[in-house]
Amino acid sequence: MRSGNPTLNDKAFERQGQAYGRDTMTIDGTVNKAFIMLLLLMAGAFVAWNNYFDGGNVIPFAIGGAILGFVLALVISFAPKTAPYLAPVYAVAEGVFLGAISANYESYYDGITLQAALLTMGIFVALLLAYKTRLIKATENFKLGVFAATAGIALVYLLSWVLGMFGVTVPYLHDSTPIGIGISVFIVIIAALNLVLDFDFIENGARQGAPKYMEWYGAFGLLVTLVWLYLEIVRLLAKIRSRD
Repeated sequence: MRSGNPTLNDKAFERQGQAYGRDTMTIDGTVNKAFIMLLLLMAGAFVAWNNYFDGGNVIPFAIGGAILGFVLALVISFAPKTAPYLAPVYAVAEGVFLGAISANYESYYDGITLQAALLTMGIFVALLLAYKTRLIKATENFKLGVFAATAGIALVYLLSWVLGMFGVTVPYLHDSTPIGIGISVFIVIIAALNLVLDFDFIENGARQGAPKYMEWYGAFGLLVTLVWLYLEIVRLLAKIRSRD
């Protein structure tokens, strides 16, 4: 198994061993926990959003949420057994971060965050249906292609961040030119295709009888992809609307 999502790597389920009876991971259990995490994310986002439009400073929210979310993601990724305790906290932290970022975008482009959220959910539902009906199959070649593209995007973003500290920008990556918009469209597609790999990974984990706590881990990995997809969509919409 391979997932482009770095939190759901090849050995994540294998190294946790198998469980038996009611102590095993199920798809329904993972979905329920993903729903709980989504509600927690929305609650965190609501706090930061309200603070912004009440005239508060959301920079601490954005920075604090991003740092805490990153640290928690690393801990959960390397120690999946912590997922039942840390994944909900991660969801709140990411929600605070997204709320601050979204409010900032909304101040420039009215209605953009609702559009991005609806598109994210629409893509999620469409790909879930396509996966369940086997219109899209997570073959090994498919997994390898998405994994390679995701790794490439991560490297480009890392390079952009490093060069940005020296005042150098990567051409087209942040531009609202047709090429810049095309790059964003490509990144959105890759982020969306990661959902297919996540669905497949969770299904395989349940089939293999992974321990019950891996439901939280699977839900955490799915949320990571959804957050990435939402951010890329809102960036794409901002590029398009900046050209009006």
